[in-house]
Amino acid sequence: MCMVLAWFRPRGALRPRGGGGWLGLALFLLTNQGNGLYHAEFMSKPILIDPLKFAREGRSLAGKAPVGELDERIRSDLADASGEVSYQLDGFIDEVRRPALRIRLTAALSVTCQRCLDGMPFSLDTDSVLTLFTSQDKLEEACEQDDTLDAILAEPELDAIALIEDEIIMGLPHSPKHDDCGRDTLSLAKADKPNPFAVLAALKRPKSE
Repeated sequence: MCMVLAWFRPRGALRPRGGGGWLGLALFLLTNQGNGLYHAEFMSKPILIDPLKFAREGRSLAGKAPVGELDERIRSDLADASGEVSYQLDGFIDEVRRPALRIRLTAALSVTCQRCLDGMPFSLDTDSVLTLFTSQDKLEEACEQDDTLDAILAEPELDAIALIEDEIIMGLPHSPKHDDCGRDTLSLAKADKPNPFAVLAALKRPKSE
């Protein structure tokens, strides 16, 4: 097991697609599982990797992230902060000899139904590949040739946790709804909202003397 102190890029924007500064210090632990596999002890801090080296050496990073310790961008879309997200990050060289990262996520989450506003279970299960480029021109050329390609410009250091959080956000449903909210629940949700026509009628009603 090793302890690492390093500079990191602050959270905020989805995946960096170019250069960027590292504006803070982070402390994290990596436990070597053998065969290039590292298990990250999630500490609500960035986990920094050299993405090109990670991919070329076929390294892997696996762990579990408590939902309650994830970025606010994720927690604001959930009904509660219970549970954890299991992640697996694998580096590899693709069929055309380009370095790439494969990100796999699984989690049992609770999202908010946009109809009745109650929580509803959601099973997160994503598997995506991120291709790495060292040249902006080559990245743009590759994306023009393949509009399904998900790619970034490789930086000397990449925050693996921020990358995982971006994938979680992209894997969440945009407008989740129960198949059947139930009449009682739906009636209560509607009762909490004022009827706009009743409000308009009240405004038009003459004031009593």
